Amino acid sequence: MHKNYETKWLDRRGFVKLAAVSAAVVTPASVSAQSTKRSPASQSRPTDSEARAKQMSTGGFSQTRLSRLHDVMDGYVRRGELPGLVTLVSRRGEACVEVIGTKAFGGRDPIRRDTIFRIASLTKPVTAVATMILVEECKLRLDDPVDRLLPELGGRRVLKRLDGPLDDTVPANRPITVRDLLTFRMGFGIITAPPGSLPIQRAATDQRIRMGPPLPREQPAPDEWIRRLGTLPLMHQPGEKWLYDTGSDVLGVLIARASNQPLEKFFHERIFDPLGMKDTAFSVPGDKIERLATSYWTNPKTGAIEVFDKAEGGQWSLPPAFPSGAGGLVSTVDDYLAFGQMMLNQGKHGNERILSRPSIETMTTDQLTPEQKAISGLIPGYFDSHGWGLGVSVVTRRDEVAGAVGRFGWDGGLGTSWYSDPREDLVGILMTQTAWTSPNPPNVCRDFWTSAYQAIGD
Repeated sequence: MHKNYETKWLDRRGFVKLAAVSAAVVTPASVSAQSTKRSPASQSRPTDSEARAKQMSTGGFSQTRLSRLHDVMDGYVRRGELPGLVTLVSRRGEACVEVIGTKAFGGRDPIRRDTIFRIASLTKPVTAVATMILVEECKLRLDDPVDRLLPELGGRRVLKRLDGPLDDTVPANRPITVRDLLTFRMGFGIITAPPGSLPIQRAATDQRIRMGPPLPREQPAPDEWIRRLGTLPLMHQPGEKWLYDTGSDVLGVLIARASNQPLEKFFHERIFDPLGMKDTAFSVPGDKIERLATSYWTNPKTGAIEVFDKAEGGQWSLPPAFPSGAGGLVSTVDDYLAFGQMMLNQGKHGNERILSRPSIETMTTDQLTPEQKAISGLIPGYFDSHGWGLGVSVVTRRDEVAGAVGRFGWDGGLGTSWYSDPREDLVGILMTQTAWTSPNPPNVCRDFWTSAYQAIGD
């Protein structure tokens, strides 16, 4: 295997989950109060209703509490924890955006609303939507085996023990289905054991099957990638357990074969172009590279924040051999708002319909059984209040300020987060480029969501 590739994966041991949503500059619309007749003595003083109106935006946000969101986010930049960020909270069609800091530590180039971010696992919901487009066209079926189009994954064998030798296996009880890939129950994925500690992890790394953060230029082309995955046994029986990540990469190969198009072309024609997502892609062209923020990670050995990926000449500066359906996209806050709003609008964006309402409802319905939840999850207790639909997380029990039941979305481990909330008619997005250090959300992500929800004033 390539030594540099192995070193990069084993050093970045904190990257298991990919998280985050985006945001932008506060531009609240004004709300005018109804006029009322008052005595001359009272005309100099606003009524209580007028005072409340001046403090409330058309989206029902409190102006005072939006300022609190700004102050909390600004603190992360002032303390030097992040070079810069963009946040966006949209409610009832009103987008409140904050743009704070610079694109790189020590740099003078400011973050802008159109700054491009590596969105990592926010790629997964896009891949799920692409899959459902093909399901609606009957080119794929949720419960059909995938080996019709992916013969490399036929005749699966399964490890008897996760920590066992690769040749100690039993036959799979059944084939892998499209539903298994969307729900991360294919039997293979990222596990939380220390990198390289299990034979199956070492074998996956040898084959360049990603067990960590995205490095798009260090994986083989799709046909070779799926061939290599097919040489490895599954970690668990299909349908048995939720295992993160790999299912979305397999979907990327499946989409390309089912549509007879490269994955990026399908994404552009069926999702990005209709939604006006002009800056979302698997790489950044030369005329846009100066808009790409520098990506950082925390060195697990020293605790120092270091460059993970630079803009010019970095991993996303050229088209990848393997367009990762699990973590390969870059995007902007407004591009991803269009996607998140389409999901909130049950598949429709303006005059464009990407998916039907029933498909969105299926995607955002918890698909995991209690038995699967009991043995799954990157974070202990996560599935006590969350489920997993088709490519997105779904809140099933309210246990925090931002934990509205029915809220759906996901996070990107390189520093992004997105959720849409049907009950509040809200889309929230956080865009940073400082990676998570564990599967648990970092404080900036938690504080963004708390601040976004506390800003609701009605």
